[in-house]
Amino acid sequence: MCTLLWAEYRKLRRSNIVWITIFATVLLAIIVFAEGQGIHDGPDVQYGLKVVYEGSRYIDNAGWYMDEAQPLATMFVLPAVISLLGSYMICREEEDDTMKSLRLIPVDEGKLVAAKMMIAFVFSVLLYLLLFSITFLTEALLHFSDLSVELVLSCMKEYLLDGIGVFLAISPIIAVVPCMKKSYWLALVFTELYSIAGLFAGMSSRLLYLYPIDAIFNLSGYHITTIGKKIVSILVLLLCGCLSVLLLKGLNRRDKKE
Repeated sequence: MCTLLWAEYRKLRRSNIVWITIFATVLLAIIVFAEGQGIHDGPDVQYGLKVVYEGSRYIDNAGWYMDEAQPLATMFVLPAVISLLGSYMICREEEDDTMKSLRLIPVDEGKLVAAKMMIAFVFSVLLYLLLFSITFLTEALLHFSDLSVELVLSCMKEYLLDGIGVFLAISPIIAVVPCMKKSYWLALVFTELYSIAGLFAGMSSRLLYLYPIDAIFNLSGYHITTIGKKIVSILVLLLCGCLSVLLLKGLNRRDKKE
């Protein structure tokens, strides 16, 4: 397994898709920062440990940048690019026609797919930690003295759990695109629609913790909710992970028959 993980890592180093995902993350951070130049003209609002004051720029409020980048990334950008990367890694052996050579070695296809999914999981977490690092460093430059250890650790925990939750939520899409024998770019389209649908699902008090994309925020603690609803959200995300395992096992059995 270690050899397969190393091989996949070396393949990704030569892939432009990795740079696309990193560029998308940095671009999102820039867009949110630009949005923060607006003036908050309503009453003072407190979001957990973070307060936005009337008459101030959003970006001038300690914690706003770290807090705002997280949901925007999850709803519009990072799930799609992570799904694209995961599907690309699984589909590339067929598209590059290297699977026949791998079968001659031979390589355990089940372990190969598992290695690819593990790399996608790690990449999901690292992308969220990259976004956290960008937002935290910006916050530190703007108003270091106003940041508390509690606030920073709370945000870091949310970003870390977001990375885990996003991978679980989109893992069925990563698995189903190779089963369809279609281009891995479809994963980007499917996941973007899937993520944006979370905006509408979040309008329902019931779907707010049952729809996988919204369940991510309950897992991370971004949404303040009850223990019962948080457990249900965790179970929903774990079911998504189990579904992806079943789909990938079916894909391996079909490939062996062929």
